[in-house]
Amino acid sequence: MAVLKRDLSHLDLFCIASGAMISSGLFVLPGIVFKIAGPAIVLAYIIAGVLYIPALLSKAELATAMPRAGGDYFFIDRSLGPAAGTIGGINSWFALSLKSAFALIGIGSIAVLLENSINIVHIKIIAIAFCLIFFVVNLIGVKIASKFQVFLVFGLIGILIYFIARGVFNVNPHNFQPFAQGGIKSILKATGMIFISYAGLTKICSISEEVKDPCKDLPRAMFSAYAVVMVLYALVIFVTIGVTPAADLSGSLTPISLAAKNFLGPIGIIAIIVAAMLAFMTTANAGIMAASRYPIAMSRDGHIPGLLQTTNKKFGTPHISLIFTVGFMIAMILFLDIELLVKTASAIQLIIFALVTTAVIVMRESKILNYRPGFKSPFYPYVHIAGILAYGYLLFLMGMKPIMLSVGFMVLGLGWYLLYTRIQVTRRSALTQMVQNLTDADSDRPLGGAALASELKEIVRERDQIVEDRFDYIVKNCQILDVQGKLELDEFFELVSDKLAKNLDVSSKTLFREFIERESESTTVLRRGIAIPHVIIRGEGKFDMLIARCKDGIKFHSELPAVNMVFVLIGSKDERAFYIRALASIAEITTDESFEKQWMNARNDNQLRDIVLMAERKRIHLIYCRYTPDMDMEMPSDGGKCDL
Repeated sequence: MAVLKRDLSHLDLFCIASGAMISSGLFVLPGIVFKIAGPAIVLAYIIAGVLYIPALLSKAELATAMPRAGGDYFFIDRSLGPAAGTIGGINSWFALSLKSAFALIGIGSIAVLLENSINIVHIKIIAIAFCLIFFVVNLIGVKIASKFQVFLVFGLIGILIYFIARGVFNVNPHNFQPFAQGGIKSILKATGMIFISYAGLTKICSISEEVKDPCKDLPRAMFSAYAVVMVLYALVIFVTIGVTPAADLSGSLTPISLAAKNFLGPIGIIAIIVAAMLAFMTTANAGIMAASRYPIAMSRDGHIPGLLQTTNKKFGTPHISLIFTVGFMIAMILFLDIELLVKTASAIQLIIFALVTTAVIVMRESKILNYRPGFKSPFYPYVHIAGILAYGYLLFLMGMKPIMLSVGFMVLGLGWYLLYTRIQVTRRSALTQMVQNLTDADSDRPLGGAALASELKEIVRERDQIVEDRFDYIVKNCQILDVQGKLELDEFFELVSDKLAKNLDVSSKTLFREFIERESESTTVLRRGIAIPHVIIRGEGKFDMLIARCKDGIKFHSELPAVNMVFVLIGSKDERAFYIRALASIAEITTDESFEKQWMNARNDNQLRDIVLMAERKRIHLIYCRYTPDMDMEMPSDGGKCDL
């Protein structure tokens, strides 16, 4: 599997997210949607931002749980299955590529301000030229591309703040009359088109695999970029409408530049031209960067040929995927008209938002224990259900052409799944596990969740940069008992002794006697519901553990509640230091508030083991070696290296 470098910080992500939003959606789109809703478009921008919240919260949760290249595709595939994943991945790639193509056309449209004789053919040639430039930037490396993005975004935000500060004193209230001549339906229709303006925000999810600290940096960057850009959108549109006559603004492809001309003069026009160029460049750059990660993720999973995940040996970037993405964008620039491009991109985006919001519901209700997001979206599931309904209604208002094109892209994705992916991919999804939970609640058969749970475990370990210590090794290899029915203490110790005796080369009767004697001295119940019985055996270098659950309880002491969680420790005297570390690890793990609930809800042995392995705790890594009597060096059981 291609490995991507984890180079991106919070600042990089903020600038990529902000830059992916502020572009054609601000510098071109206002003139187009003004024809539909008039001055009320300022309200449409705000409504679009509010309706974006369910998708924003959902993607923040999913991205911290599954920081993998491909973002939307990966979330949809793992939650809803390979068919939905193929359709979602292809359409996410289409939507982002279309948005980026729209931004590149915006670069070409700026040239009209400098030379009136430039026509649509010239605009498209300029757009293609810049597309190739950004291809080279992204080929060189994501870190270089992100640093370039930081420079562009801060320059852009500075100019927009200057535009707002100067323009607010020149606003003419009469320009807002009549405010909503087309009524609420026209506002909502404009809102649907405006969604493309926010689409870039969560696209940083597609590069989450390259983030240094995804649990902290991804949500912070998404929320901060959302707040900053939404305020900028509302204020810039307010000033633009307030200083520009309706007849001039309606249908204009350069509305912000037109507004600047009315109150800033030649210097202001130059400043806005520079801002627009920066905006289009940031979106195109971020869009190419993010869109090229979708083929990587789909290729890894077998949805599309493996060639597309190939990385460049010199730069470590996905050059084949970049070529594929840039080629598609150039085709869209050449063959789609601007308004249809915008509507189609927005319609696809609404479908993806609905699928991603549904993915959160499925992942949570599947109750897969290794689904461990660093951020959990609040007000679940109400905000998610409301979001799905809102996105469906806005899609309905978009009109037949964009809906038909969107359906066409979905049919294309389904066709590809039936012809290629279905043969290559047999992976089960969280949806399968959720259905099993609903229809067969008492079953412990890992119908759909086992493979996904294992994959999520590895993702979390990589995300949190967990390096296994000896305790992890012991847990991974120890025996697990899931005892049915109530047990008396001697019954439990007989069962445990039989299980452990063979591995330790000790008589089961001897072990049983040791356990009973140790428990008679003082109870090993640590606290309510948990016990850690332990004994010392003869020999050297011997240590083992057994983990047991008894939902109905084991009676360790007549005056104490029955025990449901048992960690049995056995070791020779020379392992006393590790015994103390193991005891501390168990105590740390079991004090977590969610541990007992997860323990009692686990469906099988693998889930019980994973609960212990995935729990947060301090890990201690010691490098040591031990000498045997014949002076041959013996390596530690966890595979550590000797350091003499």
